[in-house]
Amino acid sequence: MKLETWHGRNMGSIKRGLMADEETRRKATVLGELVERRIDVFCWCNRCGHNSIVPATRLVAELGPAFPVPDVGAHMRCTCCGSKDIAARPDWPSLGQVARHG
Repeated sequence: MKLETWHGRNMGSIKRGLMADEETRRKATVLGELVERRIDVFCWCNRCGHNSIVPATRLVAELGPAFPVPDVGAHMRCTCCGSKDIAARPDWPSLGQVARHG
């Protein structure tokens, strides 16, 4: 079986190229954007599961408005277990209950 080609390239390499292009256009949300939208940062410990919501305004004061949200965790320490393995994401507003499991 021969892979379909486009100008001498196989479809797999074309797809990888398109995905790489998309990834370079994507940028992480920065703290300043969260402050503008009045959204805080949800942080959780990958070791013990402890989590907390940290005000974005506090983080902007410490790290600056151009600081990427996913990198916030590298500057945190869990207050329960002391781990530095912290993940962070925007604390997006809840959609409410999405599915009901019985």
